[in-house]
Amino acid sequence: MLPPYAELHCRSNFSFLSAASHPEELVSRAAQLGYAALAITDECSLAGVVRAHGAARQLGVHLVVGAEMQLTLPVAGRGALGGVGAAGAAGAAGDGEGAPHARLVLLAQSRRGYGNLSQWITVARRRAAKGRYLAHPSDVEGKVPNAPYLAGLPGCFALLLPAATQPFELAFAHAMWLATWFGPERCAIAVELLHRVDDDQLVDLAQRVARASGLALVAAGGVRMHLRSRKPLHDALVATRLALPVAQCGFALEPNAEAHLRSRGRLQALYPPEWLARTVAIAGQCAFSLDELRYEYPREIVPDGHTPASHLRALTEAGARKRYPDGLPDAVRALVEHELALIAQLQYEPYFLTVADIVHWAQAQGILCQGRGSAANSAVCYCLGVTEVDPARMNMLFERFISAERNEPPDIDVDFEHQRREEVIQYLYAKYGRERTALTAAIATYRPRSALRDVGRALGIEPQRVDLLTRNQQWWDGRNIRTDRFVEAGFDPESRTVQQWMRLTQQLMGFPRHLSQHSGGFV
Repeated sequence: MLPPYAELHCRSNFSFLSAASHPEELVSRAAQLGYAALAITDECSLAGVVRAHGAARQLGVHLVVGAEMQLTLPVAGRGALGGVGAAGAAGAAGDGEGAPHARLVLLAQSRRGYGNLSQWITVARRRAAKGRYLAHPSDVEGKVPNAPYLAGLPGCFALLLPAATQPFELAFAHAMWLATWFGPERCAIAVELLHRVDDDQLVDLAQRVARASGLALVAAGGVRMHLRSRKPLHDALVATRLALPVAQCGFALEPNAEAHLRSRGRLQALYPPEWLARTVAIAGQCAFSLDELRYEYPREIVPDGHTPASHLRALTEAGARKRYPDGLPDAVRALVEHELALIAQLQYEPYFLTVADIVHWAQAQGILCQGRGSAANSAVCYCLGVTEVDPARMNMLFERFISAERNEPPDIDVDFEHQRREEVIQYLYAKYGRERTALTAAIATYRPRSALRDVGRALGIEPQRVDLLTRNQQWWDGRNIRTDRFVEAGFDPESRTVQQWMRLTQQLMGFPRHLSQHSGGFV
């Protein structure tokens, strides 16, 4: 009988250029293999867990939300060494080996843990250059300004990932630091056996550290792909990250294809039963689900003496008097009452108040703005001044905007004149503080041209010939990689190199390439 197993260390392709599978592919493969749970632990990021959550809910897989962090920990006799500047796409074979850097996997056990992990990721990203992060031990020691609650990262379970080449004293110091701040009940030492030449050395080191520190040992896979067949794509991604052809990447490449989701039979042959059983026990402690998240709105938008419902009604009534100085028509009054009742039922008043506050401020500054989309079906939005569609002159269908059956929050899109949009952003920063506000990110994904370009360069094709091919790729080709485009660029489509080029390009399309800043989305 195969033992139950939960994979606790797995990167998706949202660890940009260091993993070769979509979150959905990883979840689907974990379900096929009968895993008890799967943790998505992208490096200093939670970007991949949303898609993984959707797939896990559909397939009935227990998804554990987490992240991988690299930081410098105190070493006996040296004191704290400060933080490590790790690239967001770090993760080649041998990360941290021979250096005082410690690799941790943090798993959210609860809603509080998810929030604390999110906060730590934000802190680490904000103090570093774009695409990088700086995680300090002092963060977990409660020394972050305005975030002392990060001390010990409550609500999170921590796994230490030792490197086989680390001296015992260094690995032991890391383990004791972890035990000090997390407590032995919320941390363990993860051992990743990937058929490398130093696997025996790693096991010996981990066992010695475990005996000396009192921490438990647990199996982990260091997963970078859902199938071993993705190894060539993973190599191409590493080469792209290093800006080198694969042939020159050397030891930066994984030495084999073992960093995939392996069968429980193979894992049973590699790990002691208690290490495998402990993966399931740890996953069982991580009960947090993204389904627990709800929209949370600023409280300062509701003045003293009011509730969100009473304040929204007061603003709506005041706006109605301005819109209809001769009196509110009976039909519009009925619409307003119907809408306010449904808004109260679904408790969406804070959302309307937040949007109304932004719009009223912009209007007071003479900044042109107007709500659009399905919000135009709302008489309340019209009375608040958010939209300009008069319900007295149009047939409104509020349920196109908000429906109790859909059970999802409304979407009010407001357009601001682009020349003055920055003023609105600065107003939000000033009103709510930069600790509570942020621009949203947009994901740039690989399309045919960019995929052809990066794979071609990774395969060592001359840049001029790669550019010639990508210029021949036309928008009407869609996502198809046509052999005649290779012929037009002077390539033999039957050659092994071109066949590999086409195959890897097809796999790479749709992969996230990097995060960029959304032009106006604000949290």
